[in-house]
Amino acid sequence: MTALALDYAYRYLQPSQLDSTTQALRLATSSDGAEPYPFFFRGKLVRPKRVAEMLRKLMHVVRSRYHIPAAMLQRILAMSDPIVTSSDDRLRFEGFSSCCGVYVRVDLHPRAVDGETFGRGTTNVDFNEPMLAALAMVRETDDVSLSVGDEGVELAKNQQTVVEKRVKLPYRWLRGLVEVQACQSRMQLVHQVSGVEARRFLRALPRSGTSRRETFVTAAGSGLRLSQRAAPKSVRVGGLQRLRVLEDIAAEARQLRVYTDATTGASGWELLFDDSRFHLVISPEVWRGFSGEGQALASLAAADDEALAKVESHLAWEAVIDEASLASELGLSPEAVRRALIVLGTRGRVGFDLGEQFYFHRELPYRLAETEKLQPRLINARKLIAEGKVRRGATTADEVEIYVKSVDVEHRVRLTVEEAKCSCPWYAKHVSSRGPCKHILAASLFLEEGGDD
Repeated sequence: MTALALDYAYRYLQPSQLDSTTQALRLATSSDGAEPYPFFFRGKLVRPKRVAEMLRKLMHVVRSRYHIPAAMLQRILAMSDPIVTSSDDRLRFEGFSSCCGVYVRVDLHPRAVDGETFGRGTTNVDFNEPMLAALAMVRETDDVSLSVGDEGVELAKNQQTVVEKRVKLPYRWLRGLVEVQACQSRMQLVHQVSGVEARRFLRALPRSGTSRRETFVTAAGSGLRLSQRAAPKSVRVGGLQRLRVLEDIAAEARQLRVYTDATTGASGWELLFDDSRFHLVISPEVWRGFSGEGQALASLAAADDEALAKVESHLAWEAVIDEASLASELGLSPEAVRRALIVLGTRGRVGFDLGEQFYFHRELPYRLAETEKLQPRLINARKLIAEGKVRRGATTADEVEIYVKSVDVEHRVRLTVEEAKCSCPWYAKHVSSRGPCKHILAASLFLEEGGDD
């Protein structure tokens, strides 16, 4: 079985490397913009060992397979180049596990780097095996500089001036980015413990697999503990082994924050340091990847093209997008701005910062014009309308009834201000935990387009 993928080419000026002589960390970049090798950042790492360890852990997640057939692993590892974004006041490195069930991000704030930001942009960085091995050898006393997109660096071990790497970009990466963004925007802070308590909790995690067991993280005095029962202040976690990546880097953490999304059951884990942050967002179960959730479908279906164009034109590489200010400046409602940002997320143009509860601007190093091709449920919903298989039923002050014919069965959709329900088997199984079914999407679109008025 072959996953849908988009062919495209990476072009690197040179492999990424950590020069053993100068201790300069140089991240090779690729881009499809006007400048083939943009130069984003160069500076020294204030805490080199910590940053090196966080980047190694990020790559550990990106190269991990928590749930996927082993035969597919080698092909997927060829697509494991993480994304780096440079803005005026921070660097962000982000990526997904091979199975798309774990999202990871490293944020380096101004105190983490001693340098000057020369540009703003997003690209993919090539983390190869020699680079990972070199990062493992970094000591806290080393003098390490960081260069992102440095096109003038000489090669230490490879005399090639251009390295081309052709890979297939899986659609699930694009879908995963918007789904994890949608989950994070709904997450609520549940636990907040000190770094000492975080280390104690992480070290006590079971070493055996817990993929088949439902576990909850609850408060225990000033710390955290595991429970087999849900409680008012608990976070559900499927596959505790996915949290072990936090254990080693938690040694110097100032604080751990734990979030949960009540809609899907996904959880967010944020380690705070004095000068940086490490984020981990995990899906409810090991076998569930963020790429198949469908949480952004309702916003995609209701997208306002005019509002979308206005918001898109005002993106300026902000590390924090102030939605209220943007709505006021553009003369739009906060909800219209939020929907536009979600749609822009499907194009990779914005992400969500869980800790600060704001969106941020980024641009992925590839272009995809028709993002709806990544959402089959939305395509099928529009098709049902086009084929005349949607009709309006009874209408009251509180509820609208819509009938949607699919195959030989006509399903009943009930829409209220608060919720949407459908009589189909898919809705009976998932309710709203996996986003709306195609019948609810068709009914919503039908009403917005003035059907049967």
